[in-house]
Amino acid sequence: MTNYFPIHMNLEYKTVVIVGGGHVATQKVASLLPAKANVVIVSPALHEDLQPLAELGQITWKRKEFEPRDLDDAILIIAATNVTAVNEAVQEAAQHWQLMNRTDRQSESDFITPATVRRGPFVLTVSTSGASPGLARKIKAELEDQFDDAYEDYVCFLQQARLMVAAKFDKGPQRRAALQALLEPNILEWTRQGEMDRREAYLQQLLMGEKQ
Repeated sequence: MTNYFPIHMNLEYKTVVIVGGGHVATQKVASLLPAKANVVIVSPALHEDLQPLAELGQITWKRKEFEPRDLDDAILIIAATNVTAVNEAVQEAAQHWQLMNRTDRQSESDFITPATVRRGPFVLTVSTSGASPGLARKIKAELEDQFDDAYEDYVCFLQQARLMVAAKFDKGPQRRAALQALLEPNILEWTRQGEMDRREAYLQQLLMGEKQ
């Protein structure tokens, strides 16, 4: 079994080409759009869920059969058709500097995509390196319950609060103590309850050195 190196890539405005426009392509698009990738679909037909995205310009649809030149400028390539010969042609056309994923043959892939739970900037990924996709989906569902939608606002608050603490305190024990104090469990609960005034008051006291 391949031992994969886990990594989060910055795909903002970078081109990702998906060859195939069916259900699997739809799943890949759903995970790529939040990363603001420039997604290009090459396929004679397009899944009904992807058609509105193409109409709105959120993805680019090349309504055609695959040709090697379709991979120009792609940083990532995903061969997601149900025709082995087409997937093989995509793999053969990929350049050495392009990362390739064949959804029908993991052993021929440079990378695989994990099950993902995304709450704004807070991202959790689960992978069994292909050993048990079912287990990855099960754990993903459990994480979705554990880390609810409140985490998006919570993590955004922590991000801004961290910047304010860094601006207020020089490096050293006081800054470390303030950053640790931001992990007070009540902050998450106040976020869940919509008590943003209490959250803000806590932060202001922290910045004044009253919660060290």
